[in-house]
Amino acid sequence: MKRRILVVEDDAHLADGLGINLELEGYEPVLAASAEDGLTAWNRGGVDLILLDVMLPGMDGFAFCAHVRRAGDRVPILFLTARGAGQDRIRGLDEGGDDYITKPFDLQELLARIKSIFRRQDWLRAQDVPAIVRIGRAEVNLRTYEAATPDGTVELKEKEAMILRLLCEQQGEPVDRQTILDRVWGFDAYPTMRTVDNFILSLRKIVEEDPARPRHILTVHGVGYRLVCDASPAAPPA
Repeated sequence: MKRRILVVEDDAHLADGLGINLELEGYEPVLAASAEDGLTAWNRGGVDLILLDVMLPGMDGFAFCAHVRRAGDRVPILFLTARGAGQDRIRGLDEGGDDYITKPFDLQELLARIKSIFRRQDWLRAQDVPAIVRIGRAEVNLRTYEAATPDGTVELKEKEAMILRLLCEQQGEPVDRQTILDRVWGFDAYPTMRTVDNFILSLRKIVEEDPARPRHILTVHGVGYRLVCDASPAAPPA
């Protein structure tokens, strides 16, 4: 089946051009000229990706994205906007967006980003690692992004689940930060090496008995991180 892409864009000329090119690439485009129309189309279901303008009449793109995420839908969202400020890029991704491209953009770059998002989604859903893995004090469900801990169930961010999946695939072997950026984010205009470190710190708080002395998500100094699912001697503070 064709992947359905919802384009929420109030510039009719741009929206029509995107629709034509997406169709030529084998996708099924659905066009909406406002956030409200976009929400109506999204509510019908079956959307595989949302191309979302920020500066829309009425509800803006950030509010649209927040609404979708509050509803529990993790459909990939790629922001299209004339805003190039760093804070806007950060806000879009913090609201739950998966990528961000600034107008005017190169069509081939946009299509490459779309393909990259779908590759990451397909990888995340692949069956080559168990759906549920035990890491330290947590039983992590990589399908539902939930971690059962002695303190209760924690909902993982999608990027946290993707990092754990990558580490599980390479269990026992070091995974460098650049590989994590490439596999989890795809494009690194916003994320940095420090972003990876911050996500690792958050994950340690979930799975480690003592996050300051990790026994499962270990730092490989000068390289990246290594996952050890079985108990091992405590590592020095990282």
